[in-house]
Amino acid sequence: MPDSEKQASPAPSAVASPSAAPAHAAHRSTLLRAALRTWWPLLVAVPAGAVAGGGYALVATPQYQADAYVMAVADQGADNAAAVSFAQAYGRVVAQPEVLASAAVETGVPLRQLAQQVQAQTSPDAPMIQITGSATSARLAAKEANAVARSMVTFGDTTAKQTRVKLMAFAQAAAPATASSPSRSLDVAVGGAAGLLLGSLALLVRPGAGAGGGTRLAREGETVVAAGEPLDATATTVPEQQRETAGTGAGTGA
Repeated sequence: MPDSEKQASPAPSAVASPSAAPAHAAHRSTLLRAALRTWWPLLVAVPAGAVAGGGYALVATPQYQADAYVMAVADQGADNAAAVSFAQAYGRVVAQPEVLASAAVETGVPLRQLAQQVQAQTSPDAPMIQITGSATSARLAAKEANAVARSMVTFGDTTAKQTRVKLMAFAQAAAPATASSPSRSLDVAVGGAAGLLLGSLALLVRPGAGAGGGTRLAREGETVVAAGEPLDATATTVPEQQRETAGTGAGTGA
């Protein structure tokens, strides 16, 4: 045989079956439909939760935070550890009316509302009190923090003779340039996580979810079908005669 004819004739292994590609595509389509039927709660809930979180970030009222600092200073001859202890004590009473009374008058914010918008944080190893003011405007947040800091210093002066520790303003609060909340990226992440949780719960409470995606028997001809898979006419069925033979054999063995 000439070399040209040898090169023209393809190898038997290189010839692909004409029905291989359509069968593969049909198999992938079946798997995709089965996955969509099984996991559609997650596919819907997660994007919906993320969109809801992003929507909340767009419509929520911005909140600003500003920080002022007050330091506790021990008198000469007093234990420096006492300054740390009293700083922590003053930080715990920041929301008391005795501390906030003058600050409420200065800022024009009602006492009860100011108590909810001001927080104090202390350090276990430093005599420092961080006073944080929160408000819907950056200027008001800084004004609240500074007013409460001054009010706390005044309150501390009334007991300085007994405690031998006095308070002094260390740093004033400045109006923040950006809002502390809402955070769009954080709200989207929280919304997506909530959607993931709800979608997972929906998967668990669905009828048949307790089977864990196992198999079920179709009574028509005892066809074994995987959960979520459609009945196929080509599925293997057990002939009636074999079933009767198997039943007779089982009875005889008993």
